Amino acid sequence: MAAPFTFGRPAAAPTTPDRVPTRRPKPMSFLIHTHNAIFKTLDRLLGGWFLGLAARFVFAGVLFVYFFASAMTKVGSGIFGFFQPSVGAYAQILPKVMEEVSYNTSAIAFFPYKLIVYAGTYMEFLLPILIVIGLFTRLSALAMIAFIAVMTYTDITGHGVDAATIGGLFDRDPSSLITDQRTLWVFVLLVLVLKGPGFISVDALLGRWARR
Repeated sequence: MAAPFTFGRPAAAPTTPDRVPTRRPKPMSFLIHTHNAIFKTLDRLLGGWFLGLAARFVFAGVLFVYFFASAMTKVGSGIFGFFQPSVGAYAQILPKVMEEVSYNTSAIAFFPYKLIVYAGTYMEFLLPILIVIGLFTRLSALAMIAFIAVMTYTDITGHGVDAATIGGLFDRDPSSLITDQRTLWVFVLLVLVLKGPGFISVDALLGRWARR
């Protein structure tokens, strides 16, 4: 077919458009995209509830029985004994004061010393229960961090634990009973302070009830 005539100059011959070459994704870009897609999906699916639930599960499995057993050593036997801190409670919480009064608890003033013993004894029962069931979780976890800090101070200054038991960070031994273990305890509790308990908790149930 002849090319169409245009006034003043011949028409250009028809041409086929150049084919744009297809770009293949670079391997590193593909890996980054895949990585981001996977973990953004996980964050979207799990971010609002999983960490708090997992932290409470770890606390229940590792620390709940430990603290409950420790609290039981601080009360007397029987129903009525539960409401009276034992001599062991005073010795554990106020070791220096007990030495000064020759382990005679009747010689200890109620304020502040007996009040401290009562608070320490029953907080050791109450706070772990609140954390496990997920009630007032953020406040309970924050109070538990303070409890561990006081417990650690008492162990070091009152009971005089040795340097190996205290341990330290950034050394080659990850097994010290105070620095290493309790740093991990506090980390689990910080997750609860920052993330909350997750949706399988009393807090979540109360929240859903309040929104009705």
